[in-house]
Amino acid sequence: MDAESKLLSGGDGAIFTILNKETELSDEELSVNELIISCRESKDSLNTLYTMFKDSVFAVAFGITSDYHLAEDCVIETFVRLTQVKRFSANKGDGKGFILTIARNVALELRRRHKREITNYVIQSYGEAEQTVEDSIYINQLLKHLNEKQRQTVILKCCAELTFRQIAKVMKCPETTAKSRYKKAISILREKAGEQQ
Repeated sequence: MDAESKLLSGGDGAIFTILNKETELSDEELSVNELIISCRESKDSLNTLYTMFKDSVFAVAFGITSDYHLAEDCVIETFVRLTQVKRFSANKGDGKGFILTIARNVALELRRRHKREITNYVIQSYGEAEQTVEDSIYINQLLKHLNEKQRQTVILKCCAELTFRQIAKVMKCPETTAKSRYKKAISILREKAGEQQ
């Protein structure tokens, strides 16, 4: 979100941040942000957020941990941490990106905590429930051809449906880097999918 800070007279050099008209938050973003703020006190708000983002959080976590059970743990821990958030403003920030950043950080922690090599990736729940196990294994075999950052970028874009700006924020990289990683990853996946058919 773009914001403009202006130094206005009226005291000890007070700085005010003004949202530009083109960067005002949509109603959906505001409602997600308000749910984040109220989830500390309201189980209904937490339940709503959980329903909205559990699949995206799982996809991000699984992309990092490559372990179904660790990804499930990550979903739970992400929403527990969300109830502990003290400073978050409904008027600024990206609620969806904020939640997925927490998920990414939790997944990285869990992966570090459980240092073990996982040689066979089996996706038991990737996206839609009606997906077959064979499709999941095929997708996972293709994703093994990508490096970790490329895989995370593809999952954030395709499963979590984030914009490149949001992906850049979550992965702490420039937006152009996120775009180029995604483009390179898709070209690798197309090439490998062509080889396997």
